[in-house]
Amino acid sequence: MGNANEIRDFLTTRRAKLTPERAGLPTYGRQRRVPGLRREEVALLAGISVEYYTRLERGNARGVSDDVLDAVSRALQLDEAERAHLLDLVRTANAERLPRRPAAPVRVRPSIRRVVDSMGGVAAFVRNGRLDILYANPLARALYSEHLRDPMQPPNSARFFFLDPRARSMYPDWETNASDVVATLRGEAGRNPYDRALSDLVGLLSTRSDEFRVRWAGHDVRFHRSGVKRIRHPLVGDLTLAYESMELPADPGLAIVTYSAEPGSPSEAGLQELERWAATRERLAAVEAVAEA
Repeated sequence: MGNANEIRDFLTTRRAKLTPERAGLPTYGRQRRVPGLRREEVALLAGISVEYYTRLERGNARGVSDDVLDAVSRALQLDEAERAHLLDLVRTANAERLPRRPAAPVRVRPSIRRVVDSMGGVAAFVRNGRLDILYANPLARALYSEHLRDPMQPPNSARFFFLDPRARSMYPDWETNASDVVATLRGEAGRNPYDRALSDLVGLLSTRSDEFRVRWAGHDVRFHRSGVKRIRHPLVGDLTLAYESMELPADPGLAIVTYSAEPGSPSEAGLQELERWAATRERLAAVEAVAEA
């Protein structure tokens, strides 16, 4: 059970975040020594013995059923992403052999590239669960130009957020966005705990960024499927864009991420200006390539 500590830390942090009031438990005005629920209170809410829950929280998940995990998830008021993460951790602990999920492709298939390139007016790129950017259409390359300057390849959004000082000026909501990045990586670590490249990335960020290390210790997980993001681009200024993340079933571990603007909005005008700039840059690059040939 190589991830016993992960189970322990995850359940402990979830329990600490849930107050008796939120859980619907009486407090009787007594002074409490813990910030959240006690183990016996979680066990009561889940309908299991204190000994059973204590064994689970200590990381001994051998033979724990999905029904028990559902009950614990309800008791701790876990959301969809948190429940999925707990299931991932327990499945890994119960595996007879170290589960090795097939590595995500490092190359994007030509048909996927054509789909991404065909998205006019939309910034689109392909990323893996570690947040490596593997392929981008011209508008996405222009939008993410700061990300793509990373000398380490492939460029990685987590490295940019925590190791590149330009990230704070590019993202007005840096604190929230940075927490989302870490929560996404936490979820990926639960799904694929033996990904060496992910472990190396987490080690690098933990060593070089206090901001990352504190967030990583929080064990928060989150699905990053859709939403709105504000970007302050050095060429076109402030943009408010809707993002969507669409997994590719034929390429496990990969997803197409898109950014689009509300029709008629200043952000749409900014994207159009950025798209024209990107097209000009592409034409100049093509001319230079012909001249050098």
